[in-house]
Amino acid sequence: MHTELSVEGSETVALVVREELARRRLSRQWLADEAKVSLSTLEKALAGRRPFTLATVVRLEDALGTSLRARPMQAEAKLFAPESMGAYARPAVQWLEGTYLTLRPSFSEVGSIFAYMTSISWDEANGHLVFSEASRTDSDYEQKGFVSFPNISGAIYLVTIWQGQYRVALLNRPSGRWLSGILLTLAAGEGAQLTPASVPIVLLPTTPEENKTVGVVHAGDAEFEEYRTCVDRVTQRGYARFPA
Repeated sequence: MHTELSVEGSETVALVVREELARRRLSRQWLADEAKVSLSTLEKALAGRRPFTLATVVRLEDALGTSLRARPMQAEAKLFAPESMGAYARPAVQWLEGTYLTLRPSFSEVGSIFAYMTSISWDEANGHLVFSEASRTDSDYEQKGFVSFPNISGAIYLVTIWQGQYRVALLNRPSGRWLSGILLTLAAGEGAQLTPASVPIVLLPTTPEENKTVGVVHAGDAEFEEYRTCVDRVTQRGYARFPA
């Protein structure tokens, strides 16, 4: 039998979830899909008509990439990231929080663009920005990790560390709120081989309501030219370099 939260605990989780959805401009349908719970169950719990179960809360936390339980009191909230991540203050990086359409060249199909979503939010418990990927057609490879933002360079790092493996997106801020740079990762090779790879990458602010196309986008598809132009702009305008 699933363990149910107390009335007070459920009310706290419901309040935090509503705040997260509003602040990050996410829909309840998106959260239900990402957490793999029914929209009806989520709606009833948020409205207080049924308690949250621990299993549902864990799924929601994984989808949002943040803790929904036992949050620190506002007076004890951590407002500065660790020095190892750049010691940035939350008010200075709030503009980064939100959902981004993420574009890069496809590793599996030459000439195509791979598109998915990346969310950036503040981890209240640990006091720093975190990111998580979603809507990837290869969902087994969705990444989540922390955000480093050192003042000395102004570059933004999205870092995944998993069982000793590192994956890094190194970004700058060339125009408005869209981010561009280089993704350093491992691409699947022959058999079980993993090959070091780097490609240009772009993060464009978006909302679920915009319903952007995700997955592998091929030449001739409706949004291919728009996506291709965004990715090509990284090298054409010198936002990242790939010396010969």
